[in-house]
Amino acid sequence: MPLYMYQAAYTAESWAAQVKSPQNRVESVGRQATEAVGGKMVGGWYCLGDYDVILIADVPNIESMAAIAVAIAAGGAIKSSHTTALMTGVDFVAALKKSEAVVKGYKPAR
Repeated sequence: MPLYMYQAAYTAESWAAQVKSPQNRVESVGRQATEAVGGKMVGGWYCLGDYDVILIADVPNIESMAAIAVAIAAGGAIKSSHTTALMTGVDFVAALKKSEAVVKGYKPAR
């Protein structure tokens, strides 16, 4: 199954609620969300920077990942998010090899 990285930033209201009732939301929300679409949570972490949490999800397809992102956003606890499709080194080398056919027909605008 494809891997995706989902990053989210909490709203101030969500942080206030978590301060009042501390709990590992990454673990509970991430596991439930990925299992609901037939996938699994590879891992979830809190972090510092533009995003507050990161979830690595192993889900069946992009539609499944979109369902997770939309459902979490609809809850109103995050102010921004970003989803990134992840590739293995083997997959990326295969993409590099396929790019040769694209390069042959590609003419950059100048």
